[in-house]
Amino acid sequence: MTQAEQPVKIRVLVVDDHELVADSLVRVLSLEDDLEPVGIAPTIARAREMVASTRPDVVLLDQELPDGPGTDSIGAMRAHHPEVQIVMLTASTSDQVLTRAMAAGAAGFVSKTSGLGELVGAVRAAARGDAVISPALLGRLLARMRREPSAVGRDITAREAEILALLAQGMSNAAIAAHLVLSVHTIRNHVANLLAKLGAHSKLEALAIAVRENLVEPPA
Repeated sequence: MTQAEQPVKIRVLVVDDHELVADSLVRVLSLEDDLEPVGIAPTIARAREMVASTRPDVVLLDQELPDGPGTDSIGAMRAHHPEVQIVMLTASTSDQVLTRAMAAGAAGFVSKTSGLGELVGAVRAAARGDAVISPALLGRLLARMRREPSAVGRDITAREAEILALLAQGMSNAAIAAHLVLSVHTIRNHVANLLAKLGAHSKLEALAIAVRENLVEPPA
């Protein structure tokens, strides 16, 4: 295979101040042919610098950092680099923290105790634009996000509303495409339109807004 034919790798930045954990994550990611760790940031400030300089596709972001909680940095990172997908690294984080991360635009969550396959799968799913969260956790978090509705999202189409309901069930783009007998490309276009209409940066943020605005019911 020539250099021009080499597949594009998913670039991953690890943000964690625990050196042993961060080094272990980088080693795991380095073993995968389609993943490329671009560095380790031990603080939010350093993470912002490295996101700008290394342009990762996915950021694995710890919540407990020396200069503040990871959730506080999601909005700024996504505002300056909306193409970056942020996956929270969680330990025993509360629903309140997770819903805050979800509303800020996180692509999802993965436990620090997860198996290697789950961690790698989460990075790949985030890079594809899929939400990284179990349906059970998704339903629990969405149920916490109700409020009085406004005019946000009232211009979504019937097809977009159908796709939004399937996203709320935890389905990926590929699963929705198979369910509706449409191409994945078509589903991606619909999802992009949904995010634009809801003013969201990720599927999870879109779902948070949609539930908050009573546009979709959280799964039972």
